[in-house]
Amino acid sequence: MRKHNLGNVISFELVRTMKKKRFWLGIFAMPLLIVIVITLISVSDSHSKKTTSNQKNSHFSFEYTDVSGMVNPAIVATLKGTQVPSENAGIADVKSGKVDAYFYYPEHPSKDAIKVFGKEKGVFENGKYSSVAQMILQTSVESKISSPDVSAITRGAIKSTTVTFRDGKAAGGVNSLIPSMLYLVIFYLIILLLGNQMLTSTLDEKENRVTEMILTTINPTNLIVGKVISLFVLGVVQMLVFAIPIITGYVFFRSDLNLPNIDFSHLVFDPQQMTVGALILIGGFALFTGTLVALGAAMPTAKDAGPIFGSLIALMFIPFYVFSLIASSPNAPIVQIFTYFPYSAPVTGMLRNGFGTLPLWQAAIVITELFVLSAIVLRLAVRLFRYGSIEYSRKLSLREIFSA
Repeated sequence: MRKHNLGNVISFELVRTMKKKRFWLGIFAMPLLIVIVITLISVSDSHSKKTTSNQKNSHFSFEYTDVSGMVNPAIVATLKGTQVPSENAGIADVKSGKVDAYFYYPEHPSKDAIKVFGKEKGVFENGKYSSVAQMILQTSVESKISSPDVSAITRGAIKSTTVTFRDGKAAGGVNSLIPSMLYLVIFYLIILLLGNQMLTSTLDEKENRVTEMILTTINPTNLIVGKVISLFVLGVVQMLVFAIPIITGYVFFRSDLNLPNIDFSHLVFDPQQMTVGALILIGGFALFTGTLVALGAAMPTAKDAGPIFGSLIALMFIPFYVFSLIASSPNAPIVQIFTYFPYSAPVTGMLRNGFGTLPLWQAAIVITELFVLSAIVLRLAVRLFRYGSIEYSRKLSLREIFSA
């Protein structure tokens, strides 16, 4: 008599998977790589800052010729520079080693480039010559401006704030885009990290020739549903392990990694966007999981399932080929096709939801479509596993399944 304990299936799948060394190696491989990269970047950045500091503190001798009349001699004097009457004289002094560098300021610096000549110090250190030459001219011009505001404007130190409105209410803009786009990141990570596990969840039993015995003791529906639930739990575990080094790197090594300082207090968590995004994420995960489980049930080996698996993964990235249209022209025919085509709908839907171009009625259609198809595909996976359990050497056709 068959047992219908779904909990036994879930616990068995979780324990069996978590006991495998390759599962934990796969989980910790990426976080470990991230930790190594963060460490290397931190060490390299520390070395670069030290080198840059040494370069800034190391003075070099220079001469200059000012045809523009804009250079302030007092500023040059603080840097211990010397004026020479001609370009040829300055270049000759650099060649002879009398000075380290020579700057020639043309009559119209806004049109013509400043000529810089210097001793060879290496690709990276040579840049200090032009930096000093430009700084001298910029500081000289700013010293002639009496207004601090005008001076700030000439440096480009201008700030602006933008407020946009949707339906008469202030829209969140980028601050509402970031939280909703996290769903898309989670979706990609889960599918990419667990895709192979989804595919082989039923293939393992077939390749080990134990499916007949399993089906005599466990209801196939409970078996497939249990596998899907266990895959979801494993996905949560992988996401947590994957997130730890990223959060650690941002909190403790943000300056070393040159990561932007995000003010989380300004993020806008729109209830509708967050709810729609979560439902599309769950529906998309269920659809892809059910499809991959069904694919594994229909194929005799993982090698046979590989091409179709690759095509499904490719479908996840196709919407990015029309990314600009999704962001700016959501009513374009190709965007509408991708919105409602089941295997591109999750990514396209989450992108449009993040950009605020997915109306609630369209979101309802997409969510309903994903959940209904997920149930159909899951039911198909059960039927494929039941009738394909003893097909060890050939692919199972849908016509055979439905005729049975």
